Amino acid sequence: MAFELIPAIDLLGGACVRLAQGRYDAATVYESDPAAAAKRFAAHAVARLHVVDLDGARAGRPVNTAAVRAIVAAARALPVQLGGGLRDMASIEAALATGVDRVVLGTVALRDPALVRAAAARFPGRIVVGLDAKEGRVAVEGWLDTGEATALEVGRRFADAGVAAIVHTDIARDGMLSGPNLEASAELADAVGLPVIVSGGVSSEEDLVAAARLAPRGVAGAIVGRALYTGAVDLDSALARLGSL
Repeated sequence: MAFELIPAIDLLGGACVRLAQGRYDAATVYESDPAAAAKRFAAHAVARLHVVDLDGARAGRPVNTAAVRAIVAAARALPVQLGGGLRDMASIEAALATGVDRVVLGTVALRDPALVRAAAARFPGRIVVGLDAKEGRVAVEGWLDTGEATALEVGRRFADAGVAAIVHTDIARDGMLSGPNLEASAELADAVGLPVIVSGGVSSEEDLVAAARLAPRGVAGAIVGRALYTGAVDLDSALARLGSL
């Protein structure tokens, strides 16, 4: 399994930001023009971009559609996966119509698993489940509400659903540069038998190397946000390091 380093672009008010532990009041703006960030990332040998409409996740409907279209145009042939506020089939269809390659479904994975299954059947290879966890329990509605179900419990519901992958985020580590929760992501991959993409806390090349070494267990990639914007991770150096494994 090829391991993917996936740069993240999180959209809030049309700008590229990073949150700390999912807190909207702890947003740092890194780029006023998200399309410029997409173009910069697309100049490197990355496999795809990960875009989150944070306003959409909070509102329950897509908000930053214009910015998403601009990102897709700037990324050119580079695939883009999009999450945030996609809660019904119409919004999924509209998101895919912007030119994104895959959509990430988070809240509806918990609230309406039948919709996820229907979308996966209708759009094979283009539906990803997003499991964002606080202390192991899945959070929804833009991380504003945490339920009782664990990431493992929800993940198992989609083992045979035909989804392309699972993005697993440890909210406590997201944006904190404290290192990802790799064992939790690997345990999820073990349990569901689907490719799992690590998200939250990547702070160094060593974190990426450690994640890549879990590829035999089904860890398929890592989303990197704040570490790329601060320079804690150099994209070319990290890609070269991963390519040498």
